[in-house]
Amino acid sequence: MTAGLIEQIAIMQTAPEVAHIDKWELLRDLCTARRAFGVTDRDLSVLNALVSFHPNTALSDNDSLIVFPSNVALSERAHGMAESTLRRHLGALVQAGLIARHDSPNGKRYARRGADGEIVRAFGFDLRPLLHSAVQIAESARQARADQARLATAREKLSLLKRDALKLALYGQENALPGNWEALLASLLEVHKQMRRKLDLEELADLEARATSILRDIQGLLATKTEEMSGNDSEIERLYQNSKPDTLESELCPERDKGGGGADPEPVNVLPRVPLPLILKACPDILPYCERNPREWRDLIVAASYVRGMMGISPSAWQEAQELMGAEVAAVTVACILQRFSDINSPGGYLRTLAGKAAVGEFSPGPMVMALLNGANRAAA
Repeated sequence: MTAGLIEQIAIMQTAPEVAHIDKWELLRDLCTARRAFGVTDRDLSVLNALVSFHPNTALSDNDSLIVFPSNVALSERAHGMAESTLRRHLGALVQAGLIARHDSPNGKRYARRGADGEIVRAFGFDLRPLLHSAVQIAESARQARADQARLATAREKLSLLKRDALKLALYGQENALPGNWEALLASLLEVHKQMRRKLDLEELADLEARATSILRDIQGLLATKTEEMSGNDSEIERLYQNSKPDTLESELCPERDKGGGGADPEPVNVLPRVPLPLILKACPDILPYCERNPREWRDLIVAASYVRGMMGISPSAWQEAQELMGAEVAAVTVACILQRFSDINSPGGYLRTLAGKAAVGEFSPGPMVMALLNGANRAAA
């Protein structure tokens, strides 16, 4: 007897009646929330065996909730667990406030029945504490599931960052581009090793910051090399982005002027973070539609503007994508859609959906490009 057990008995005696609770659903919630109650999976295996001796599917204050299996019978339902081990786990369940002992004068578990065969008094383990904890168990289970979902989202985000950084670093290393690729890959390997452990949200956030920093360094190295490979200096690149946007858009989308009047929104000019050569490697199906081997973003935009009609993407969908995403990002997205054309039912609708997400900062073509690269590498292997 401990002070904690005395407190549990007092709570049980004053607790209000609880509605019928499905005992198996309650046990599933308890499995999810077991850490909040300080019990292990082995403890819950014994509790599951104990609850199975209750004859009804639901637990209710209207029923007798005392079960009285012998050690032999309980051991059989606990998959042959030794009696000494059973006693240890039963003690843990009592300490956690999930069951209570209702001992007979001689410490044995049994029931007395009346003349009609109904149980009038039983000695064994009382499941009433489990019933009265039902609301707390359900709330703890909801919180545990929400925490698991946040952890899964954080790990997924970190995995995508690590994958993108690894692909870009390997691309730079394989093509002998200037940069300390060995050090960058070593940093990514350290992130990968850390991810093999069970991490909480704070630790995942720290790793995400490290992976983001590594990815930013890699993108900076590749962006510098991409400008050199384009055959144009930075001034010509800025001239392309900022000069005569109306002329460029009219050239790429001549159907635009056929629409109604009204001022068009200012074009978005955001270059994709993935280098152009890597995009072409991931999306080779766009190459036959290019007038020449693409050396700059303008070449890819012209090819995307040409091929989008063959894909069933309307002029309005293409124009909307350019306005919301930027011409370069829209062209990369169309190239990715073309590469997966057989898997997409409505390319135009898909492009509009992605453009809408890009407008609120929820879409970048980088993961699409990396996924296509992964598929190409597996096919080559």
